[in-house]
Amino acid sequence: MINSLNNISPVDGRYAKNTEELSQYFSESALIKYRVYIEIEYILALSKIGLSELKINKKNAQKIKNIFKNLNKKDILKIKKIESTTNHDVKAVEYFIKEKFDTLKLEKQKEFIHFGLTSQDINNTATPLLLMDAFNNCLYPKINELIEKLYKLSAQWKNISMLARTHGQPASPTKMGKEIRVFKVRIEAQLKQLMSIPHSGKFGGATGNMNAHYTSYPKQDWHRFAKVFLNKVGLQRSYPTTQIEHYDNLAAQLDAIKRINTIMIDLCRDIWMYISMNYFGQKIKTKEVGSSAMPHKVNPIDFENAEGNLGIANALLSHISEKLPVSRLQRDLSDSTVMRNLGMPIAHSIIAYKAIIKGLDKLVLNENNISNDLYSNWAIISEAIQTILRREGVKNPYEQLKKLTRKNKTIQKEDISKFINSLNVSDKIKSELNQINPGNYTGKS
Repeated sequence: MINSLNNISPVDGRYAKNTEELSQYFSESALIKYRVYIEIEYILALSKIGLSELKINKKNAQKIKNIFKNLNKKDILKIKKIESTTNHDVKAVEYFIKEKFDTLKLEKQKEFIHFGLTSQDINNTATPLLLMDAFNNCLYPKINELIEKLYKLSAQWKNISMLARTHGQPASPTKMGKEIRVFKVRIEAQLKQLMSIPHSGKFGGATGNMNAHYTSYPKQDWHRFAKVFLNKVGLQRSYPTTQIEHYDNLAAQLDAIKRINTIMIDLCRDIWMYISMNYFGQKIKTKEVGSSAMPHKVNPIDFENAEGNLGIANALLSHISEKLPVSRLQRDLSDSTVMRNLGMPIAHSIIAYKAIIKGLDKLVLNENNISNDLYSNWAIISEAIQTILRREGVKNPYEQLKKLTRKNKTIQKEDISKFINSLNVSDKIKSELNQINPGNYTGKS
């Protein structure tokens, strides 16, 4: 607790409990683990393509796999210590594994660790892999939980008629359940798009052409090897590339998350408004304080918190998605710093998703207030009346209803009834019109 109070970012401080699961994907320790994993899988893959200089039997292959499987905090610190000398994080991983090979008496094989590779072959494989795992294990489940919550609320409130507002003004009525379902469907559609974007990695040597590989073993189909290797670890190979992955798919993923977040901002603001209008109350916790000065207040803090965190997330997502696909010639280092911050917008997003779910769980429907607001606005059925009159061939029905309703006064039920009864139409049509009220003029959703 004390340590969290000293953290600069609320992601690791105030909101640490909401983000701790992400540390296994976005922390420095996590990145090191994924790098070790790629280096290990790479040399094992090399050993299976028939290079005469690289022989690894099944027993030793398992020992090599165990370097990653048994990787612990002590090993991570060892790698960081090596880095303090090399001043190069990927080279430190290579040297660490070589030391392990020495221990395993695999000195003859150890120079094939990182053979022909550049740092970005490791980074641009490890990072999309950890991102994929974070999406599958953290991001997608939380978004789906929110979708499911919205679905349940939309079903629960499907028959609740309410006043709709366009431009902030009373408009045709709608159903509360349908309005909630709109957000469910929007988020669901964007999540589907996000999940359809492949996680891409780069594997091609210093400039993308596998120069070193083909020079050493010109008869090997190294491009096929790279594709198979990346597919094996769960990634799609980007080809051709420069020294680095071009990040286009990653940028698309981040933009897709941003769209999801933008929809959720829209949701937060609408729910906030409904709370302000007293359409919703909020479950009260006895010891919780709403205002330090006003004892009566129960503030919609969860939706406000979510909106703020979603805004921060989207700002970061925008910068990262705009920056990463742009480099200088075959590569510069500007992508590296940005890539190290991938976890931040994901963290702020998940903090927000959890806040929204918490806020939705607190909502208490004020059906009477919703109904009173609806039935205080009889002018909203003027659309229905003029449409039926159009059907019946009545002259200028829109203009007649406009004259009746477009006034700086409240239109009552009696005003509507008087107008209907004055019309030169059959009693059958008058009866049809008189049956329309704000609560039943809701179409079909």
